[in-house]
Amino acid sequence: MRIENSFIPVRGVGETTERRLWENGITHWDEFDGSVVGSTLADRIETFIDDGRTHLERGDISVFADALPAASRWRCYENVSDETCFLDIETTGLDASCDDVTTVSLHRGSETKTFVKGRDLTANRLERELAESALLVTFNGQRFDVPFLETCFDVDVDVPHVDLMYPCKKIGLDGGLKAIERELGIDRDRPDLSGRDAVRLWREYERGDEGSLETLVEYNRADTRNMEPLLEIVADRLHESVFEAATAGD
Repeated sequence: MRIENSFIPVRGVGETTERRLWENGITHWDEFDGSVVGSTLADRIETFIDDGRTHLERGDISVFADALPAASRWRCYENVSDETCFLDIETTGLDASCDDVTTVSLHRGSETKTFVKGRDLTANRLERELAESALLVTFNGQRFDVPFLETCFDVDVDVPHVDLMYPCKKIGLDGGLKAIERELGIDRDRPDLSGRDAVRLWREYERGDEGSLETLVEYNRADTRNMEPLLEIVADRLHESVFEAATAGD
C-alpha cells in the first residue's frame, strides 16, 4: 500500500470515510472526483492531493507521517523503502539521564552499520546517517530509542518515524521484538540473548573482553536487520485486512 492510496491524513477523513471512498472505487488519488463526500470535504481532499504530490516529488513524507495515526504510518514504507533506516540501540540501563548508549545499529538497503561508544558513536555521525534516511523504523523506539538518543547526544531526531510496536498490536502481535520474531518464524543466530545480556556484555567489554563486544554488536545488528522482514510481513497483513478487504468487490 502506498501513500497515494490514503485519505485519512486529510482533516475530517477518518477510517470510516476512507473505507467508503475505497468501496466506491476511489482507491487512489488519481481516482478522486469529488463524489461520495460533501463539497467542503471534497475541496479539502483535492487540496491535500495537490500538496501531497508536491511533497512526494520532493521525497518528503514527513507531512504524511505526522498526519497518520502511529498504527497507520506503515503506509509510508512502500514509497521510500530504499531510503528507510531500521534503527536499534543498546544501553547500560533504562534512564537516559544517567545511563549511556553503548551501540547503535542502522540497517538501510543491504548495509548494516554499527557505532560503538568510545569509538565512532558521536552526535555528528548519527545526524549524518539520519539525514540520509527518508523514514526511520524502530521497535518501541518512540518511547525508548529516540528519546534516549536525543537526551544522550543532544540531537533532534525529526525523521518520519514508524514504531513497529503499534502496527504489530493492530494485527494482534503483542510482546517484545524477539517474541514476535519467534511467532512469525524470523530467525536470529542468538535467540537466547536479551537486553539484560546486552548490559552484561558491555560491562565485560569494559573489563577487556573484546569477544563480548563482538557478541553485543551482532545482537544489536540482528535487531535492526530483523525489523525489515517484520515490517514487510506486518505491512502485507495490514494491506490485506485494511485495503484489500475494502476493495474486494471492485
